[in-house]
Amino acid sequence: MIARRCLLALTILVLLAAGGCKSSDSSGFALSPPASPLPEKEAPPAYSFGIIYPMAHPFYEMITKLTEEAAKPHGIRLIVKAPEEANLEQQIQMMETMIKQRVDGIAIDPIDPDALTPSINKAIQAGIPVVCFESDAPASHRLAYIGPNHFQGGALMGKVVDRLLKGQGMVLVESGLKSSGTHKERLDGMLQYLKRETRIQVLEVRYNEGSSERALFNMEQMIDNHPHFDALITLDIISSSTSILVWKAKGLNRNLISFGMMPEVKEALYNGQMTSTISQNEQAWGKQIIAQLLRASHGETIPAAIYTDVVEVTK
Repeated sequence: MIARRCLLALTILVLLAAGGCKSSDSSGFALSPPASPLPEKEAPPAYSFGIIYPMAHPFYEMITKLTEEAAKPHGIRLIVKAPEEANLEQQIQMMETMIKQRVDGIAIDPIDPDALTPSINKAIQAGIPVVCFESDAPASHRLAYIGPNHFQGGALMGKVVDRLLKGQGMVLVESGLKSSGTHKERLDGMLQYLKRETRIQVLEVRYNEGSSERALFNMEQMIDNHPHFDALITLDIISSSTSILVWKAKGLNRNLISFGMMPEVKEALYNGQMTSTISQNEQAWGKQIIAQLLRASHGETIPAAIYTDVVEVTK
């Protein structure tokens, strides 16, 4: 009888021990199922850089894409802004907003350098590095200018026209903003070369003021007014893009020479609608913007001017 009781007690102890092995750890507490790993938080950007263009245009979309490629390895967030059309007040407001946001650096292509100078200086005083690209604001405290020498670009345009027309003929000119120092330098460089080196006559110069519709109207009217012209010269991206539409619509077989390399210009060169274009080596701007703003953010001294070459591009 005692032996049976001992055997029963031993059996119960063995069952309890077996059950405990399944439900407890070595300390006697029940084990919980393993927790799912927490999702990794995205690392915050190392820097935030603002880019302000003079207007929305496919040309600047190309610059943004190249700048994003240069920024990605450094963990930089880009804040890109542009008025729909060239608008000084909007560009100033965009600059003021970025100063309030305390971005780590700003790259701006100023519509009116003198009008933008107070905002550029305000950013510098707030400790935000500022560089200009394509268009400079030399009277401001900006740290650097990135882009071509526009007077030399205009002189190169004059040389190209000289070669194509063999030193004589009649040309029409469409430019951008009358108040733009950049466009004025290009025009002056070209006109001085043509006057000094050729017998080419400039029949008319017009300005589109940043409007594609106005550029179209100007060029169509100039062509109607001067049907015997030998070449049309466009000195800004708006008129360069619009001139291709004019050439297609009118089926013209004259020299068309533009300023600025864009996808539609490449296509027009390939198709023979455009004779030549002057490239500003635009593909280098994005890399230089990121490199110089990074250096400035680290407290390093950067060059006051980083010139990109101008070169003629043909089919």
